[in-house]
Amino acid sequence: MNILKILALDRFTILLIVMVALASFFPVQGQSASIFGQITTIAIAILFFLHGAKLSREAIVQGIMHWRLHGVVFAFTFLIFPILGLLAKPFLLPLLGQQLYWGFLFMCFLPSTVQSSIAFTSVAKGNVAAAVISASFSNLVGMFITPIMVSLFIFGQTQHNYDATSSIVQIALLLLLPFVAGQVLRPYVFPYMQKVPSIVKAFDQGTILMVVYGAFSGAVVAGLWNQVSGMTLFILTVVCSVFLTIVMLLAWYIPRWLGFSVPDQKAVFFCGSKKTLASGVPMAQILFAGQPLGMIVLPIMIFHQIQLMVCGIIANYWANQKLVDVVEELKAE
Repeated sequence: MNILKILALDRFTILLIVMVALASFFPVQGQSASIFGQITTIAIAILFFLHGAKLSREAIVQGIMHWRLHGVVFAFTFLIFPILGLLAKPFLLPLLGQQLYWGFLFMCFLPSTVQSSIAFTSVAKGNVAAAVISASFSNLVGMFITPIMVSLFIFGQTQHNYDATSSIVQIALLLLLPFVAGQVLRPYVFPYMQKVPSIVKAFDQGTILMVVYGAFSGAVVAGLWNQVSGMTLFILTVVCSVFLTIVMLLAWYIPRWLGFSVPDQKAVFFCGSKKTLASGVPMAQILFAGQPLGMIVLPIMIFHQIQLMVCGIIANYWANQKLVDVVEELKAE
C-alpha cells in the first residue's frame, strides 16, 4: 500500500515535470493557445462548481467567519511578501538590474493564486472552505492594492489608468458564479460526487496540470529563453527558489505558533505562499505600459512555475501522509 502511495506521488510529480518540458519544446501558441485558454477557463469554472457542490453551507459559513486565518493570509500576501521584497533591494538590485528587480517587486505585490491554492489545499486535505474565501478575497482586494503599491514603491506616483471593475467582474463570473451554482445544486450533484471521488480528485490535479502547461507555454512564447542570458536566468531562478523557501517556512511555522489546526495551517500555507500569474500579466500590461514587459513579467513567470511544482509535490506528500496515518491508526485498533 505504501509503495502504491509513493508511486502515486511520483506519478503526479513526473506529470508536472512533463508539462514544463512539453511547454518548453512544444508550447501552445497562436489560435491553439486561445482555444487551450478557453478550455482551461472552462475547467477552472467546473472546478469551482465542484468545490461549491462539495462544501456544505455550514463549512462555508465557518470559512467566512474564520477571520484570524484570513488575516494571516492577507498579511502574507500584502505585507510579508512586499516587506521581504523591499528589504532585499540592496542585494537584488545590483544582482538582477533595475528591470528584473521591478518585476520581482511587482511579483511581491500581486495577490495569491485562486484555483491552484484551492486545488492544492483540497489535495492536501486542508480547510478548503477557508481557502476559497481567502484566495478569492485576496484577488478581489489585490485589484486595488497591487496598483497602489506599484505606484508608491516602483514609480513613486499615485495615478495609473487601471480598470479594477472589469477584473472584479471577470473574477466573479469565473469563480464566484460557478461556486454559487454548485452550492445551489449541491443536493443534486453531491450524491453523484460521493460515488466517484477519484474523478473529482483527478479533475483537481488535471486542472493544475493544465494551468502549468498553459502558463509555461506563455512564458516560452514570450521569449523566456531569449530575453536574458543563461547565467541571469539561473540567478533569478535561485533567487525565486530561496525567496519561496523563506516564505513557505514562515507560512508553515507562523500558523503553528498561532495555534491553528492542521487543516487551517495547510490553507494558510498554500494561500499565503503563492502569487498569481493569471492576474499578474494583464495587470503588468497596463501598469508598465512603455516598459520592457518581458523583463517585468519574467520573475513572476519563473516564480509561478517553481511554486506550482513545489506545492504539487508537498500537497501530494501531505495527502499520502494522511492516508498513511489513517492506515496506521486502523492497524493499532
